[in-house]
Amino acid sequence: MKEKKLELEQLEMDRRTFLKTTAAVGAAGLMGLGTAQQQATADQVVRGKNARLVVLSSRPAVMESTLELLGSERITSKANLFVRNNIDLPGLNTTEPNVQPSWVVEVGGLIDPPFRITVEELLRLPQTEVTSVLQCSGNGRSFFNPRPSGNPWTYGGVGQVTWRGVLLKTLLEAKGAKLRDNARFITMNASTQGGALPYEKSFPISVLDYNSAMLALGMNGEPLPAVHGGPVRLVAAGTFGTANVKWLSKLDFTATESTGNEQVPRYRVPMLPGWNTPILPTQPGSRFNYTLNNSRSNWGANINSFILSPLPGASVKGRLVEIRGVAWNDGLAPVETIEVSVNGGTSWRKALIERDHGKFGWYQWVSPQLLAPGEYEVMARATDAVGRTQPMNGNIWWNERGYEWNGVMRVKFKVT
Repeated sequence: MKEKKLELEQLEMDRRTFLKTTAAVGAAGLMGLGTAQQQATADQVVRGKNARLVVLSSRPAVMESTLELLGSERITSKANLFVRNNIDLPGLNTTEPNVQPSWVVEVGGLIDPPFRITVEELLRLPQTEVTSVLQCSGNGRSFFNPRPSGNPWTYGGVGQVTWRGVLLKTLLEAKGAKLRDNARFITMNASTQGGALPYEKSFPISVLDYNSAMLALGMNGEPLPAVHGGPVRLVAAGTFGTANVKWLSKLDFTATESTGNEQVPRYRVPMLPGWNTPILPTQPGSRFNYTLNNSRSNWGANINSFILSPLPGASVKGRLVEIRGVAWNDGLAPVETIEVSVNGGTSWRKALIERDHGKFGWYQWVSPQLLAPGEYEVMARATDAVGRTQPMNGNIWWNERGYEWNGVMRVKFKVT
């Protein structure tokens, strides 16, 4: 008990230091940037970020990583992980941990009994770790033609991280709380402290592995960084980042999904009538009137693969060239095959899956190729156990908001 008390006292001291430091640094940083803020580097926008990240927006902070940085790490470090913030909480644009033991999350809705819980109490419950791919649903938006509205993401709105926290299932059991029969959705709200705009999102309990959803308190072995949702965020492994609400303040079990702006019309794709997963092809450049009935939210991540080596435009020496990359999906079925073509898709060769990081993580793959000197365009596509694969032409799923791009990746390089 004495050790626990000392630990909590230290957490409170860390919290006070964090708040004072980030407030001062944030104010000084914004004053220093002035009118040049749009040209600010990533480390100026978010303290602790790698300056090589590409800034798409300064406020709220939006930045993407690079293929080179993604290929340099097995687990994406907090310095290199992309940022997609929809709201701007004062003082939280830093990778430093946001330690707030007294932070409260309200849990209610179709559950008996409803309850409130602090971060301090969550830390006392059994903790679980899960490694998963975190990805913005707009990642790859720039490859749609014509380019849809929104931040011009290329490939860098993705990363693989290890979360640590309390499984939602564990939390409910600890509180003796039971879901009512008509509970169908988890609806989450981010904090509005400091005058931040409301951010409310829902995802259906049945769409993913409910047992994997957690209240995350840590990332990559340390308390959750402020810019990535600390002190607590909802993590639903296998979903796009938009469903993983940061700075979680309220979680309700509901019969229907939210009707808030972030749920509809934002973060939705057209849906074929009577289907839950496929999206309806729309004419490139056309408009679509999104409703809860004719579209679906960005929930489960679709299957995808990236080539991380060689990089675009690279010159590679030697005849034996190793093509390397990663593949992933929503975790509901294993990724079984990655195929690589170096001749424009005329023929494909199976790559070797060297390692997977669990069903929600990256499948690392390699494809050794004997290549004569010359110029090449390599392509890669992944297929999972239920037959889901990547389209050769990702533009077939064009949508005006540019979500869920997963077209076959193409990389041009030279063998010398």
